[in-house]
Amino acid sequence: MSLMRAMILAAGYGNRMRPLTDHTPKPLLEAGGKPLIEHLIEGLARAGFRELVINTGWLGEQLPARLGDGERLGVHIRWSHEGKPLETAGGILRALPMLGDEPFALVNGDIWTDYDFSRLNLDLAADRAHLVLVDNPPHHADGDFHLTEQGRVRDNGASRLTYAGIACLHPALFHGLASGEQKLAPLLRAAMAAERVSGEHHRGQWWDIGTPRRLEQLDHFLRA
Repeated sequence: MSLMRAMILAAGYGNRMRPLTDHTPKPLLEAGGKPLIEHLIEGLARAGFRELVINTGWLGEQLPARLGDGERLGVHIRWSHEGKPLETAGGILRALPMLGDEPFALVNGDIWTDYDFSRLNLDLAADRAHLVLVDNPPHHADGDFHLTEQGRVRDNGASRLTYAGIACLHPALFHGLASGEQKLAPLLRAAMAAERVSGEHHRGQWWDIGTPRRLEQLDHFLRA
């Protein structure tokens, strides 16, 4: 199958990162000498993703000013400017016309990982989503979802892993969704209840940059 498009979520306020995000959108905060979002774009480009959609919200004009059309990074970027943030599902719904009718990769703009994004090049068949899960970090000890031995993701189960903010989603997941502010989790849980979500456990590096301290730790890790 042909390589898919990918969407990077970059529209959040970054409240937990203040004061760093008072004047800079979180995906443009730097670690290892470059913005978080550039690390992600480079990873997607290495995996063969050339067509990217990035949504913007808080201080959003800074993102296209820095990244342009993506040519410098070997990709083509289309921008979905939200103005008022629409939450994850609302932002994706708004960007769907740019993402097409086939499954697409989705990546949170405030993570760093060594995950191989080429693993997201899936047709999904009857599924609506494929989620990448990681070991629970100290700040999210209870996790999010259960992964069965058969690679199915469920909302119930004794052992839970944390959603990495990395997924392959089918546009049909959003059919019938009203425009405006909409969260992604309820759509995923409904698809899980219908046994239409697969998943995998990534055991490599994964950093959720939710506080200035974690950004500092990632910077030290990358420079080492």
